[in-house]
Amino acid sequence: MQVREPRRRYVSIDCFVQLLGAFHALKIHEYQAKSVLARFGVPVPRGEVAFSAAEAGDIARRLGGDIAVVKAQIHAGGRGKGGGVKLAKSPEEAEQLAKQMIGMTLITHQTGPEGKKVGRVLIEEGLQIDRELYLSIVIDRASASPVIIASAAGGMDIEEVAASHPEQILREAIDPGTGVIPFQARKLAFGMGLPAAAAPKLVKVLDSIYKAFIETDASMIEINPLILTKGGDLLALDAKVSFDDNALYRHPDLRDFRDLTEEDPLEVEASKFSLNYIRLEGNIGCMVNGAGLAMATMDIIKLAGGEPANFLDVGGGANAEQIRNAFKILTSDKNVKAVLINIFGGILRCDVLAQGVIAAVTELGVPVPIVIRMEGTNVDEGKRMLRESGLNFTTADSMGEAADTVVALAKAR
Repeated sequence: MQVREPRRRYVSIDCFVQLLGAFHALKIHEYQAKSVLARFGVPVPRGEVAFSAAEAGDIARRLGGDIAVVKAQIHAGGRGKGGGVKLAKSPEEAEQLAKQMIGMTLITHQTGPEGKKVGRVLIEEGLQIDRELYLSIVIDRASASPVIIASAAGGMDIEEVAASHPEQILREAIDPGTGVIPFQARKLAFGMGLPAAAAPKLVKVLDSIYKAFIETDASMIEINPLILTKGGDLLALDAKVSFDDNALYRHPDLRDFRDLTEEDPLEVEASKFSLNYIRLEGNIGCMVNGAGLAMATMDIIKLAGGEPANFLDVGGGANAEQIRNAFKILTSDKNVKAVLINIFGGILRCDVLAQGVIAAVTELGVPVPIVIRMEGTNVDEGKRMLRESGLNFTTADSMGEAADTVVALAKAR
């Protein structure tokens, strides 16, 4: 009897999370997130954004108080550990800290080793903190409804808490027909060990957060930490919000929050042509139609011993012009040593694919090997066009053959 190898996952969890987070989500800065939350009644610290050191000093003077907090604004977590959050004991010190931060490359566990350049800082009032909590609302795909995630272990990476102390993670599913029921908020308050006097305040905070979540078409609102001050108030000390970009036509004000300097230039370029592109760390460029086929293609590349350089879904209805632009974006990544095109010709016919690929390679002079595997509508015509083009294409009849071939070509370069 033949014993089958246990099924394994070949695309890394980090890669999968990156892919999920990148699709259909507009990310914004902390100060922007807080301005949105404040609009719906969520209490936040007083503060303003500064684009220069002089602005930072002026804001600290307007805020008054003995302490000001200087926070680098980038689209990544872990800023405090990376040196992107500092306390200033005077406006002059706030100005000096801002001078050090603005223009620096901040490296955190979420930025990767290349880091992100800081272009602005948030200056906020200092607060007397008694407790730090975690609170978020996300979409639970299993129940197809929003869910509140809360924990008494605020100020920490929630992934670490979930892994080491899962009992500290509290969940409350929200019925879209009723919204957050006050009982649910009180249950969470007591579950996080808040004093009885703070429970009604959490009811109001959660109601405001949920209202913001629904009315802005958010895909995630995360507050880490939500603090309980010495005076008994609850405030969102940090906030991360992302929005479903399919709904941005309803929110032109939110669309203006987009900061292109925080996004990968190739991903920005791809979005201009309605291409779903996400840059990864490997050296094999992938061009596929359909997200499921793209994930399967990355899996089989890894199974063959290679590493995908990107996720690129040209979509079912791509035309020759989109194929050309997709090729241009793929080969703009200097890490790419070979390209695998894996297409199922349905709406996108194989002869249209071949036409676009031939035009792109002829115009751009692609310097790397190209392996093409395609099946479906007009596949014979597409293969004929590739053969007669006179260009150096390698064709494959199966995904396994295509993956083995492209990995070998990439390793040979």
